Amino acid sequence: MQRKGKMMEHQIASKYLGETMTIKWYVPEMFSPLKSYHLCIMQDGEDYFRIGKIATWSDQLHEDGEIEDTVFVGIHYKDKYDRLDKYHPDGTKLEAYMNFLVKEVVPFLDEEIPTFQIGGSRTLMGDSMAGTFALMAALRYPNTFGQVIMQSPFVNKTVMDSVSNAKFLDQLSIYHTVGNQETEVQTTRDGILDFITPNRELHQLLDSKGTSYEYHEFDGKHTWKYWQQDMKRALTTMFGF
Repeated sequence: MQRKGKMMEHQIASKYLGETMTIKWYVPEMFSPLKSYHLCIMQDGEDYFRIGKIATWSDQLHEDGEIEDTVFVGIHYKDKYDRLDKYHPDGTKLEAYMNFLVKEVVPFLDEEIPTFQIGGSRTLMGDSMAGTFALMAALRYPNTFGQVIMQSPFVNKTVMDSVSNAKFLDQLSIYHTVGNQETEVQTTRDGILDFITPNRELHQLLDSKGTSYEYHEFDGKHTWKYWQQDMKRALTTMFGF
């Protein structure tokens, strides 16, 4: 299928992670340096481009005038263990990865792409642990990332405590979905876990905080089949006019 937009790529030699990271971003068809763009930064980036069909959604939603001018950025992981280290709320590389994102990726994107350069114009998106990371990073850096899309995030005590203790939660806009059949999810470190119960507890907590927050339960399991089906609603909710 012929793409209407354009995929770009850049490598960053991260001093925080001690490795070279590849950043990909997709600009809409009518991209112009005279405009300012929202950023949607996706962990599990290759999954969002390949399975989530983000480029296709970008083409369609921009053409139909359903979302504001948005550039979709993807950052991926090496393997499931690297992903665990970087995205898990208690991961060994979580701090380094946050520093990489805030101090290396965001400045690069603001220089490369005409952005608004404010937190409210930057969204972090992720599925499962990548969704957890999106929330944790926004809680830590609300002036850098003002919006969160989290699809079936992993939730543990660290996450709940971070939300409970967050001082600037009212600065965030959060979109949160989870499947009502996510009762037995295979994880890399913790075996099989119930995701729906802690997600409902997180929903109750976030709902009580008075932040801009939208929550949906879909009829399905912890797989891309359902996250892909949720993509249009997620994107139009967070980037719609």
